[in-house]
This record gives sequence, C-alpha cells and structure tokens, in this order.
Amino acid sequence: MGFRTGIVGLPNVGKSTLFNALTRTAAAQAANFPFCTIEPNVGAVAVPDARLDQLALIGKSASVIPARMTFVDIAGLMKGASKGEGLGNQFLANIRECDAIAHVLRCFDDSNVTHVEGRTDPVADAATIETELMLADLDSIERRLQNIVRKVRGGDKEAVTQERLLKAAQVALEDGQPARTVAIAADDREVWDGLQLLTTKPILYVCNVDEADAATGNAHSEAVEAMAAADGAGAVVISAKIEEEIAQLDPEESAMFLEELGLEEAGLDRLIKAGYALLGLQTYFTVGPKEARAWTIPEGTAAPQAAGVIHGDFEAKFIRAETISYDDFVALNGEAGAKEAGKMRAEGKTYVVKDGDVLHFLHSG
Repeated sequence: MGFRTGIVGLPNVGKSTLFNALTRTAAAQAANFPFCTIEPNVGAVAVPDARLDQLALIGKSASVIPARMTFVDIAGLMKGASKGEGLGNQFLANIRECDAIAHVLRCFDDSNVTHVEGRTDPVADAATIETELMLADLDSIERRLQNIVRKVRGGDKEAVTQERLLKAAQVALEDGQPARTVAIAADDREVWDGLQLLTTKPILYVCNVDEADAATGNAHSEAVEAMAAADGAGAVVISAKIEEEIAQLDPEESAMFLEELGLEEAGLDRLIKAGYALLGLQTYFTVGPKEARAWTIPEGTAAPQAAGVIHGDFEAKFIRAETISYDDFVALNGEAGAKEAGKMRAEGKTYVVKDGDVLHFLHSG
C-alpha cells in the first residue's frame, strides 16, 4: 500500500515545476527500482527510508524495493471550477480519487512571474481553492439527498445513515467550514468515507519559496504554517526550483548541493514524510536473500491486515507473524542473531504492527 496525493494550485505557483521535479526523480530511480509511468500526469516516487538500505545490507538481499508515494498532477484550477469552469469537472473528479491534497502555494515575490490575482497572498490562494471544493461538495450533497429520498422513506438503513451524514456535512459547509471538521463516530466511518466529499481530504500545504528562503522560510510561509496549525493541516517549505535542480544530479552531487544551501535533506523527502504524518501512515519491512522491502500501512493496523497488504490470502489464512523490531534486527545482525537472543516474537491476530517491525508471516494453504 502506498498513498495517492493530488498536487493542486492556482496558475504560476510552481505546481508544474514541482511535479516535473518529482517525475524526473522517479525516472532516475528507475535504474534501481521497479518503476512505471501510469499516465503522463502520474508519477510514483520511492519513499526515502535509510532503514531499508541497512536491513538489505544485513540480510544480504539481492534487491531493495522501497514503499511508494504516487503523485497526481491535478488539472489546473480557476475560480468557478465547482461549476465546471475551465477544467473544473476533471479537476474535481481527480481529487476524489486521491487520499490527500498537496496544495502548492506561491510564497515568493517575483515581478517576472504573474499571479492570476495580481498579488502574492498564499493564505488567500488557499481560501480560493477551499471555497471551490466546498461549493462542489454542497452541490454534490444536494443532488445525493434528492437521489436517496425514496430509499430513506422505505427505511433503507444505509440510506438513512447517508442522509444523516450528508446533512451534518451540509450544515458545516453552509457555515463556511469544510466537511473534515464534522465529528464522525467510529460506526459511521465507513459510510462517511464512501461519500468521498472533497473537503474531507487531508491537506498538506506546500510553501514554494525562493532558493534563498529554502532553509528558513519567509513571512509568507510562516503565515501558511500558522493557518495550517489552526486548521489541523500539514505544511512543508520547499523551493520547487531547487528540487528541479536536484532531480538532475546524482546522489553525491545532490548531497553537496544541499549542504551548500544549508539543507539537511531534499524538500521532496520532507514532503513525503509530512504526508505520511498527515495520513497517519507507517512502515514495516520484510527481509530475505531475494529482497528487502518496505510496506506502508496505517498506524494501528493489526498483523493480519498488514499481511493482507502483501497478498489477500495472507490475511485470510493468517496464522502468526514472526516479529523483530528494527533496532533488534540491526543490533543483533539479522534474523539468526535476533532469534538466538530471544528477540524474535510470535505474534497473533490481535498484534498491532509497530513502525519499523521486520515481519515474516506464516499462513495456511
């Protein structure tokens, strides 16, 4: 399991530059990792995780397969997208297919790059897109409520639940709040998620700054970070220009380039980590002579469901999970050492997988 993030933004904010850097990074990774371009506007990039390389070294694995993050370059937005203006309908449909939204905001001043509104105000830009998504949700809710009237009258339980949840979202939206602000009970979560309302998507604000501000940010990015904190969203500062340059360098050159700029890691790496945190994702590993591989799961996932990420039969026929923590695997130089030291545990169906666990699943059939 990976996750799918839609990159959105107004014209001339650096959205295309960022996506081009991503796709070039993905193309460069193709020499070492399995990679395929799904569509011209979709790129799958390896999730950076130094632990995986260490595990592969210890396990003498022939290949290394990282987890993946898929980025989708969403069709451009303009005011009126909720009513189908420009490529509005395509824009909205593409967002529904994503797990999260990376909203690129212009946090740089450049008289040579025209802003669609003639000013640099990332907080206002964020409000423009949020408003379009809210209007689209309101329109969708009105149509859905009309379509389920007959089922509700007939006592259809799912339709009754849908109506209740749709009306709760409608109240929030009419009050100027996104649907993600609605408190949802655990029993309603599956139906709520099935509604696929646009404003329930977690948002990661990507503050695109000049090269000079990449390490420290600026007043514009600080305003965005304050907005994100107030809204429970994520925020990361990136210079799309720097990312584009890094994408064309080899690892040694890029490390030197980042050091010169006072940056500890590439902005894309920080973006991916921020996305993981926003969605509550974590990683477990499988290690063997054939391959060392990272797998992405939501926090709180039980062992059988984690096994199901590899193959559905592993979940259905789950027996137990032989489990070693990452720290023990490294400290004891692999599976044999961990087993001899009593650090390999046999975990059952109720075990909640922890970030960094090295797992081997046993299943029947």
